[in-house]
Amino acid sequence: MAGRLGSGPAPGPKFADMQRGIYRLGFAAEDIDVVAAHAFLTKAYWCEGIPLATVERAIANSLCIALHAEGQGQVGFARVVTDRTTFAYLCDVYVLEDHRGQGLADWMVQSLLAHPDLQGLRRFMLFTRDAHPLYARHGFQPLATPERGMEVVRPGLYLPTAPPPATDA
Repeated sequence: MAGRLGSGPAPGPKFADMQRGIYRLGFAAEDIDVVAAHAFLTKAYWCEGIPLATVERAIANSLCIALHAEGQGQVGFARVVTDRTTFAYLCDVYVLEDHRGQGLADWMVQSLLAHPDLQGLRRFMLFTRDAHPLYARHGFQPLATPERGMEVVRPGLYLPTAPPPATDA
């Protein structure tokens, strides 16, 4: 596999690629460079050390968008975990450092929210440590009733565990 993988189950109608200067957004499976996404995600605070096989599987079962810069390959990415009917979870959103400050993450989020498969959902969620203003511009708000939510969190799940200290017998 040349770093490409499917972009989710049972794709809906073709959602056209979008161009802005040297940048292009695409939803098609051939637009998603899994190796490029993994290179960023394995260093990201939310999934540090994530294995390539896990990223491949996550992408294969999600609705994904890739941001490409002419002659530079994939420079941004986001994915939505969804049943395409009632619920969606936006995650793994990034734009490489050299391409930030141009509204590209806004463009990706706006394009995802406009996707035909994500219309009429009852709930669309995300978690972020530091990008609240980005998502607020697109209608996301803090949880109205956080006491209703629960989670299982496994920080460091993908990081290698340190071997036990050697003991002299």
